[in-house]
Amino acid sequence: MSKRGRRRNSRRRRSSSSSKPSLEAKEHLKLLSLRDADNGTPDSWARRRKLFKDSKQWSSAGGSSFTSDITEESVSEEVHSMDLTIQDNENKGFYAETFHSTAWLYQGEKDVPGSISSSARTRTVSIRERTVKIDKGIGDYPWGFRIQFSNPIVVTEVDTNGAAEEAGLMVGDYVLAVNGTDVTSISHSEAANLARQGPEELTLTIGSDIGRGPNTPRPACRGYLHKRTQSGLIRGWRKRWFVLTHDCLLYYYRHKRDEGKSQALAALKMEGAEVGPDLSLGKPFVLKCHPLSANRVYYLCATSNQEMKRWLEAMERAIHPIMQYHVWVDVTRHNSGLPPLAVKNPECLGLLHKMDKSKDTWVQHYSILKDGCLYLYSGIRATHAHGGIYLQGYMVREQHFGSKKSIIELKPPSDEFKTFYFCADNPNDNKRWIIAFKTSINKWLPLHQALQNDMSQPPEATRM
Repeated sequence: MSKRGRRRNSRRRRSSSSSKPSLEAKEHLKLLSLRDADNGTPDSWARRRKLFKDSKQWSSAGGSSFTSDITEESVSEEVHSMDLTIQDNENKGFYAETFHSTAWLYQGEKDVPGSISSSARTRTVSIRERTVKIDKGIGDYPWGFRIQFSNPIVVTEVDTNGAAEEAGLMVGDYVLAVNGTDVTSISHSEAANLARQGPEELTLTIGSDIGRGPNTPRPACRGYLHKRTQSGLIRGWRKRWFVLTHDCLLYYYRHKRDEGKSQALAALKMEGAEVGPDLSLGKPFVLKCHPLSANRVYYLCATSNQEMKRWLEAMERAIHPIMQYHVWVDVTRHNSGLPPLAVKNPECLGLLHKMDKSKDTWVQHYSILKDGCLYLYSGIRATHAHGGIYLQGYMVREQHFGSKKSIIELKPPSDEFKTFYFCADNPNDNKRWIIAFKTSINKWLPLHQALQNDMSQPPEATRM
């Protein structure tokens, strides 16, 4: 073939390869233009779903390309440290620190906030049943819990270190059956008598839903410790900034300022680890930590006896964490695996630009807000969410920022958590999102506040 023929064929191939992205881009722009016409009507939803079904083949451009700025911490492995397969892949991309830091109760859309006693005032979203067997103890209240009259019957108190707590009964559980007898339609006194007159082992069928099942807070601790080095030319003690997070992982950084900005030097999974004070090195205030998945013992030195006790208490809680697997986590995991338009009854949806502080840029996401969780997608045709934020405890306000006339600031309840900044396409959209954020966040109440509100009007209750 002549040189002229080869050049002609090359031009044809380049022309052919460039036409496809152009058509896909036009189709994508056509799809995004629908967001302005989204008024929540059945016709608009039907058009959106049809367009989604007709274009699944284009959705492979979705995925997890932006998970790095959403995850709780981005960590790297130090030499001879440990295998960092400790992260729960199902939670990857979701920032959940505020949810794990406090016990939260889902109250739904209510006119009267806080009560956990009336099923009529709580919108049940998801239910999970389990069996709890409690061995009868001694004393006036041998099972160690309190039930409250409601429909269904709610567990409002569980004694610390009591038989009920050991069996796994939790505040917010509701009782469906006692010793095999359904109690959802009988009186409160009849249910209590069934338990008292039964065998030494009390068998309860327990239901949990995101309305009554509070999550269990997880330990957290931060501060400087001196770590004994075992590698490098100079052996000794190096000052490092340690962070024990609510997911029971111990990270350490070179400096305090590196937390949240740089990768951690290492991450240690604390669950099941061996932790305790150490006197073998002849140095005061030393504690040792041997994670199950690590091939070494870490020696850490505090600045005082009080500081050492603070870290030991936090680590011991992390070694044997009491973690209720909250039903709402099941719900959010399920929703995150769906395409955006398949999430039922969203409170708000559309394009949002999220600020990436590390790169000083704004990244566009198609976003879905539902029940206090913001799901982030790479586009409207993505097959699943690539990240998200649990919004419990966050405050929402409009702020002025740089070239953007106004942005949405999501402020956490404490400075130890992340602040997020979002911006919609126009001021009206910003206001729409702000109202939706506030409504969605207000569906959650701290457990202590819910119990306090509930006790202000004490109903009939029985201690078991």
